[in-house]
Order: sequence, then C-alpha cells, then structure tokens
Amino acid sequence: MTRRTLLAGSVATVALAATGLALAEPAAAAPRTTDLLGNDPIAHLLRRATFGPTPESLAEARKLGVNGWLDRQFAPAKIDDAVCDRVLARLPLAGASGETVRAKLSKHSYEAFGQLGRAAIARAAWSNRQLFESSVAFWANHLHIAAPSSGVWDTRADYDVKVIRKHAFGKFADMLKDSARHPAMLTYLDQRSSTKAHPNENYARELMELHTVGMIYSEADVLAAARLLTGMTVNKAGGYAYDAAKHATGSVSILGFQHANASTGGEAAALAFIDHLARHRATAERVARKLCLRFVADEAPQSLVTKLVKVYLDNDTAIVPVLRALFTSPEFAASIGQKTRTPFEDLVATVRALGLGPDADGVKSLDALYNNLVDAGNAPFRWSPPNGFPDVAAVWASPSAFLMRCNLHLNLAAGWYPKQLTRPADLLKSLVPVLPATYGALIDALATRLIGAKLPAAHTAAVLSVAEKLPTSPLTAKDKSLSGATPYLIALVLDSPSFQLR
Repeated sequence: MTRRTLLAGSVATVALAATGLALAEPAAAAPRTTDLLGNDPIAHLLRRATFGPTPESLAEARKLGVNGWLDRQFAPAKIDDAVCDRVLARLPLAGASGETVRAKLSKHSYEAFGQLGRAAIARAAWSNRQLFESSVAFWANHLHIAAPSSGVWDTRADYDVKVIRKHAFGKFADMLKDSARHPAMLTYLDQRSSTKAHPNENYARELMELHTVGMIYSEADVLAAARLLTGMTVNKAGGYAYDAAKHATGSVSILGFQHANASTGGEAAALAFIDHLARHRATAERVARKLCLRFVADEAPQSLVTKLVKVYLDNDTAIVPVLRALFTSPEFAASIGQKTRTPFEDLVATVRALGLGPDADGVKSLDALYNNLVDAGNAPFRWSPPNGFPDVAAVWASPSAFLMRCNLHLNLAAGWYPKQLTRPADLLKSLVPVLPATYGALIDALATRLIGAKLPAAHTAAVLSVAEKLPTSPLTAKDKSLSGATPYLIALVLDSPSFQLR
C-alpha cells in the first residue's frame, strides 16, 4: 500500500459512510469502523459531543464517567473558559447588540458577520464548554439565518446571543418564540414586510416546514398562519415591535390550533400558535430525528427517535433531558464510526488534536481558518438557504474536498499556515513524549494520541512510505530524516480514514 492508496481509502471511507454501506465486507475493501476507532465509550462520547477530544478532556471524562461529564457540561456557567474569553474579547461585535453594530459600522458592513463566524471557530476550538457549543451549533443550524445575508448586517450577532445561546440548554418553545420576535429572523424571512392587506407567506411556511412540524401542512395552513402572524414586525429603531394596525383578524384553524383571532390580542394569538407548533408531536419527531442525524448516524435509528420524542414531550420541550437521553442511549453507544466529519469539524478537531492555541494577540489565525472554511463551503453560518447546512457525509464527500483537508492538515502540522497559532515548542514530543524504537511504533503512538486507536497495519505502511520507511525500520533520536518527515507523518495520520470519522 502506498500513500496514494491511503488517500484513496480515506475518500472511499467517507463515501461508504455517506451511503451507509457496511465497512466490514469485503474484508479487503476497508476495515470496520470499530477497527478504525476502537470501542472506547468515553472517546466515542467526546468525538460526538465535542468538537474533538483532547488529552485533557479525555482524562476529565474518564475521571467523571459519562453521567458525571454530562452533568458538568450541562452547567457551562460553572466551567472556567478564560482562554476562549480572551480570544472573544478581540471580537467585540460577535455578540454586539443591533444598536452597537449600527453605531460602530457603516450600513450593510460585513464586519459583524465576519467576527461572528470567527467567534464560532474560536469557541469550537478553545472553549471548555464543549457540549454547550455543540448544542449552540445545532440550534443555530436549525433556526438558521445566513451570515452574511441581506438586511441583517446589524442584528445577526444579537440573534446569536439572545436567541440561540440564551436557550441552547433551555426550552425549544422559548427559543422558537424569541426567534419569531427577533429582528434578524423577521428580516431574513420577510415577516417584517407582512401586513393585513398583503400577508407575506415566507416566514409562516418556514416556521412550519423547517423550524417545527415539517411538510405536513396544507397551503390553507400557510395562508392562515401568514395572516395570524401579521403585526409582528421591526420598528424604525431596528427592534422588534408588534403593530396591531398591521394585524389581519379573523378565526384560524391550523394543524389543530384554533383561535378566534379577534381585533385585540393578536400578538398573544400568534405566540400561542408558535407554542402549539413547538409542542406538536410532529415537531418532537422532527427535532429528535435531526438530533440523531447530528450526533448519532446519518440514518437516524427509529428506536432512538421514538424515545427522544417522548422525552421531549414529557419535559415540555426542554433540551437538556433530550440530549442526556441521546448520549446515554444504547443506540448512541452502538453508533461508533457512523458519522463523518464536515470540513468545519475536521479543521477544529485538527487544531484541538495538535494542541494548537490561539494567537498571542489579534485574530489573524482565525481570519485564515475562516477563509479556509469559506473555500471548503462550510464557514460558520455561510449557507444561503434557510434550511441550514446538511449534516450527512454524502454532501461533503469528494476528492477535491478531501484534498483540501489534506493540505490543511499538513499546513497545521508543519506550522506553515496560519503561522500565528501558538504551538508546542516540539510538536512531535508533545504528541509522543517517549520516542519509540521503530517507525511503526511511532505511527502507532501518533495514531493513538491523535485518533484514539492505532491505524490498520496497511495504513501504517502507507503513511511510512512518504518517509521511505517500513514499520520495522529502527528509530533513534539521532535519525536525521525524522525532523524533515515529522510534519508529513503527522499530517498523513490526520488524513487517514480513522480521523475522518467522528
């Protein structure tokens, strides 16, 4: 096996994971995913519930156990996050109010969008509140507002703080209502222009189709919902307002919700409808399935979906009980190797695996990482349609996309780009403190440190081919070829099929 064969195998692994085909047969085609990743339940939890395990996070999770680790992560305010907070202080517009953005930037500036995207990378890479950030990413993708997108230059960052981050461990019903009343959502889906004379159907349709029940509505439901939601708008100051003069009255019946919708109480009627949607069984089904798609497998296990629907409804749309039930389920435990990393996840997991830290000052490395993700089509929030980024492997599986990952791995392993990231003084020694006696043992040690399991023998041989070594080749600290080969060996371990799986 050669390096070219290894790279081809990585693409094949991604493609197989995307189609849900078993990786066990034929035996010569590819190893089983459990062979690629091992059966460690703690490592599996951290690969899915975080943006990539680190030695520190693994040690903490092993000490606390699954439930203890979940308990700690479900209380993010109690977790020190000083390193990440220092980076976020360099991105003040990432969490700024609409008033602040308007005061500091010219109209339609992209600066707040850019800071918000860079903050998402920083939080994923360096926050200790990993499960919270994973939940934030899920809900931001579910109640998606593209950034950049027309009209929300001043309010999109505020939406992140006051809707998504506020409720990521709260109740979905509360998140949905705050989303419906936020200027960014009202603008993005045209609700602010909806009036009783000309109801705009866009938000009403996406509220049902994307945010809640799915495509079980009729066109009559859309028309009725559009009428009911009129009056929810944005005032001249750029904030949310309810304008009764714009509200269309008249009784409505929508997906089991009935209301007289008289001349008074229009806003209360609209919010009651949104509450009805949040607590609808079809919404519970949709949310449960999407959570399984995100954290378990590209084909959601129906048995787990059914369990999560009950937890969601029994707990009045509370998010934490659903996540706890998911991560402690047998279906989750059995899902090792059934998710593949997106370009964003691969980039962040690489930064975390290599122990790379943020810039000593400034955000030039975040600029570079963000631009890399723009090129990969997976920069935070930069998905134009309102349905959010796809969360299945097939979308991200292509030879060109994989080549981009390989180039990124080498750039980060070698320290070529971005140069501003802080690095261990001796990267190889930080990854493998004690130099093994053979090159094969070195790759075993690197793979165990970076992935959590050794590579299959054929993959190890392929990695070593770049250094013209065999697994049995002796290795000493005086080996003159080691320093030159090290970045390539590290990068090829990261290129392997094992690292591509989440």
